[in-house]
Amino acid sequence: MRIAHVSDCYAPRLGGIEVQVGELARRQVEAGDEVRVLTATRLGADHDGADGVVVHRITARVPFDLPVAPRTHHHVTDVLRRHRVDVVHVHAGVVSPFAWSGLKAALDLGMPTLVTAHCVWGPLATPGFRLAEKVVRWSSAGAQLSAVSDVAAAPIRSVAADGASVLVLPNGIDPSRWQVEHRPREPGVLRVAAVMRLAPRKRAVPLAVILRNAADALAPQVRLRATVVGDGPDRARLQRHAGGAVRLPGRLSHDAIRSLYATTDVFVQPSVRESFGLAALEARAAGLPVVARSQAGIGTFVRDGVEGLLAADDAGLTAALVRLGQDPVLLDRISDHNRQTPVVQDWPHVLAATRAAYAAAGATAA
Repeated sequence: MRIAHVSDCYAPRLGGIEVQVGELARRQVEAGDEVRVLTATRLGADHDGADGVVVHRITARVPFDLPVAPRTHHHVTDVLRRHRVDVVHVHAGVVSPFAWSGLKAALDLGMPTLVTAHCVWGPLATPGFRLAEKVVRWSSAGAQLSAVSDVAAAPIRSVAADGASVLVLPNGIDPSRWQVEHRPREPGVLRVAAVMRLAPRKRAVPLAVILRNAADALAPQVRLRATVVGDGPDRARLQRHAGGAVRLPGRLSHDAIRSLYATTDVFVQPSVRESFGLAALEARAAGLPVVARSQAGIGTFVRDGVEGLLAADDAGLTAALVRLGQDPVLLDRISDHNRQTPVVQDWPHVLAATRAAYAAAGATAA
């Protein structure tokens, strides 16, 4: 199959969408597909490299490296037509001008088109989608809509054309890369980890308050020791609000994070508008109980009381950490379940679901 991915951002940028699109494209090449990526990311060069993915960089020099370029529709149309693409897979964030232009080009050509929303579209984004639906006629023109979780799909379902289906197409990981040999638990210590960008949208400062409150509630019988991996504009504020209970090592490599998980008891994810929660899935694959907000897409792979604990608010997150710190039987039960039960969001499952979504896109376009 000849597949074209359209994404505002791509490698060498290392955001969540870029990493997922890149890994999906590489896995599809390994499965025998002919895969190319059309992107507005200017860094790097067009290549048909060792991973076999052909990259078309349709770019212009604009302030802040925004993903916009003159005549995007024309250039995307040329690539899609010239390479006789079978299906177009558009990857959209909250605001995706390049992806939207690429989507219109694919629909104008009558090509089977799948659109995947990688973010939760909030109150400000939903009217923008409604406008795009009106102008471009996404679903009514034949695009198959999808999102990475039910949480991300809900606002799209509320504004899509009547009768349009919105599939759930989760992100994927390689669980074998996250299996670790867990070291014995330290008596009287609850070891907590988080991996996130230290920024307002990820709620780094509220996490600091949650950790501090949990540490106070557990003391003196249990000492909470937290490590928050990542960097960003809220680093200093997080440190200030958390006090001495949190270690901030900055960004770490995959191997370093795996080593951290070997000596961690619980993973915590404080964000509310998390469309999927890839870091949480990786931690769950490593065998860690996950504590997260119930409003986030993490509920796709974490059931309350089974793979972790879900909370309706920040006070609930604090209570969940305290509960796990005070109830080693519950902590052991969830940990044992996660270590013995494979995640289903692995690449074989995701590739099969993606292939089925492409078939649905073909039926929609017919």
